Amino acid sequence: MTALETLLQHRSIRKYKQDPVPEDILNSILEAGSRAATTGNMQVYSIVVTRDQEIKNQLLPCHFGQKMIAEAPVVLTFCADFNRFNQWCNQRNAEPGYDNFLSFMTAAIDALLVAQNCVVAAEHFGLGTVYLGTTTYMADKIIDVLKLPKGVIPITTVTIGYPAETPGLTDRLPMRAVVHYETYNEFDAATIDALYAEKENSDEYKKFVTDSQVDNLAQVFTQKRYSKKDNVAFSKSLLSVLQKQGFMNND
Repeated sequence: MTALETLLQHRSIRKYKQDPVPEDILNSILEAGSRAATTGNMQVYSIVVTRDQEIKNQLLPCHFGQKMIAEAPVVLTFCADFNRFNQWCNQRNAEPGYDNFLSFMTAAIDALLVAQNCVVAAEHFGLGTVYLGTTTYMADKIIDVLKLPKGVIPITTVTIGYPAETPGLTDRLPMRAVVHYETYNEFDAATIDALYAEKENSDEYKKFVTDSQVDNLAQVFTQKRYSKKDNVAFSKSLLSVLQKQGFMNND
C-alpha cells in the first residue's frame, strides 16, 4: 500500500488482538516519527513507549477508562519536551529562553507532527491506531504516572496493535468546508446548512441526537460531548500544568 493509500484508508481502531508488535516494526515506526519536520530541527519532543501492563493499568483512569489503553500491546505518549534541550543549552553556556507559552506551542506542534508520522508508519505495517484526546485533559495525572520532569508535557496518546475489528471509514465534511484558496472564504448560513447536511441526516448521527436527548447534532457537541463547563475546567487544569512544568514565564 502506498503512503497516499494508507492515509486515505485511515480509521480509528479501538479493539486489538493480543499479538505483540514485533520489535523491528516498532523501531521502524519510532524512526519514522523521528523523521518528522520539527522547528529548527531542535526535536523538542519525546515519545514514551508503554508496554508494561502495570503501567498501562495506571494510565487507564487517566484516559477515562478507555479499554484500548490496557488492551493495546503498545501505548505511545507524545510529549512536548524542552527538558533535554534546556539541559544541552545549559551545558554549553547557552542560556535557554524556552520557559514561555510560545515554546510550549512549538514543542506541542513538534510532538503532533511526530505522532502523525508514527501513525502513518504503523498503518503501513498493517497495524491499527487511535488517537486519545484525553491526554491534555488529564496531563497532570499522566505526568505522575510516566514520571515526566519539568519541561515535559504530554500532548497526545496513540494506541497501536493488530486490529481486532474493521470499522468503516469515518465520515468527513466536503473538501470545500476545510479548504480555502488564496484567502479565507467566510460561510453564509445557506452554505453552513449545505456543508453539514449529509452529516446531520445520516442515521448514525440521528441516533446520537436521539440518545443524547437534544434537538440537533450541534447540541450533542455543545451540551454533551464538549461542553463549555468541561472545556473551562480542563483549560484551567492544563494552564496549571503549564505553570508547574515551566512554560508560563511570559513577562
